[in-house]
Amino acid sequence: MNDILVFVQKAIAQSVPLLYGANGEILTQKSGNLNLGVPGMMYMGGIAGLMGAFYYERAAAVPSPVAGMLIALLCALLASGLGALIYSLLTITLRADQNVTGLALTTFGMGFGNFFGGSLSQLAGGVGQISTAVTASAFRAKIPWLCDLPVVGSVLFSHGFLTYFALISAVLLNAFLYHTRKGLSLRSVGENPATADAAGVNVTLSKYLATVVGGMFAGLGGLFFVMEYTGGTWVNNGFGDRGWLAIALVIFARWRPLNAVWGSVLFGGLYILYLYIHGLDRSMQEIFKALPYLVTLAVLVLTSLRKKREDQPPAGLGRPYFREER
Repeated sequence: MNDILVFVQKAIAQSVPLLYGANGEILTQKSGNLNLGVPGMMYMGGIAGLMGAFYYERAAAVPSPVAGMLIALLCALLASGLGALIYSLLTITLRADQNVTGLALTTFGMGFGNFFGGSLSQLAGGVGQISTAVTASAFRAKIPWLCDLPVVGSVLFSHGFLTYFALISAVLLNAFLYHTRKGLSLRSVGENPATADAAGVNVTLSKYLATVVGGMFAGLGGLFFVMEYTGGTWVNNGFGDRGWLAIALVIFARWRPLNAVWGSVLFGGLYILYLYIHGLDRSMQEIFKALPYLVTLAVLVLTSLRKKREDQPPAGLGRPYFREER
């Protein structure tokens, strides 16, 4: 029983960066933009938040956990938002290829994170010696009293606030997309930007806002991994393929934020399942780690066969819009 509870707790922890990245990409894709730079923006958000907290703790005589947390949040949002803004400028205004630009952003973000992560390690005294323990303590703070409840306390209430904000933001994003006029306008941009434009919707502004805010979501996923999951430390290439899993989760969730909630927990569990099965060799471990992608492919095939419009990607996804050609 204890092993099952530990597994569920770990699966929830694994799900958080996936949920942030997936919901950010859902928002972006609903506007018609296909941003494959999610892994890069995760790296940018993670390293920027860590750098902000690191330099704050070095400069402050008595660093405050709350102040460090706010600085880390601000730095992560600014860095990932800037990355998404550059992507938007290139793909929306300058009409660059979205696939190539997204992949370039991922490459840049990973290089940016690893370069500055290595630099911080040397400054702090060696590889793996970066420590922002004071700030990390704020991110890892549990819910008082509830975390001490038997069984459910350790599973549901022993996580930091970014875990619960991921769930809240998914609910709010779903409400925005499907129960507000602004959300309807955004979805119309992703489906048919020419029609949305004719109806008075500012297509360019909608795409910019959705992509930048979506990038900030991805940055929060990177910040969670650095501050809460690893306890305020940096490991080069430590994110693994979580950014790509977040993109796969968008397809699995059929572009619906609430589906991404339980889907992220499923993906998180599948991602670490091999750790709880004894006797697997390296090749079998890699097969188990590929399970989320295999499940996504199965869902993609099934939804394609069913041909339900609400289960399909936005009709204008990945297609540039030129108003003068309307």
